[in-house]
Amino acid sequence: MIRILILCGGNSCRSQMAEGFLRHFAGDKIEVHSAGTEAQGLNPLAVNVMNEVGIDISNHQSKSVDVYAGQRFDWVITVCDIDTESCPVFIGEAKRLHHSFFDPAKADGTEEEKLEKFREVRDEVKAFAEEFVSNFSA
Repeated sequence: MIRILILCGGNSCRSQMAEGFLRHFAGDKIEVHSAGTEAQGLNPLAVNVMNEVGIDISNHQSKSVDVYAGQRFDWVITVCDIDTESCPVFIGEAKRLHHSFFDPAKADGTEEEKLEKFREVRDEVKAFAEEFVSNFSA
């Protein structure tokens, strides 16, 4: 089984969305996990906008990357600009991929304006995940 770890700063939005989309598009072809340099809790706006597209991430848990220390992954994907010193070394020869997305949790404005930023990022993450899975080679 191909194992993928998606890393972000807080494991509250972007990495959670990516985990949801990768699971959705790849089905049982991969085992996907997400974590952050620190666990900040699942952002409810991320849950809301993913529900809008039919993907339920409400049962996801925000986890620290330390949970996965020493485990083998085939891919480690970073979705924010965390520095490489924050990313642990994983056993084996994990392929690394970086794609930075804006952190929607930092959006200002009204509740609707914040939701709109979450939707924009969700759609960018969806396109990224869809392309990754379509180009996926074991």
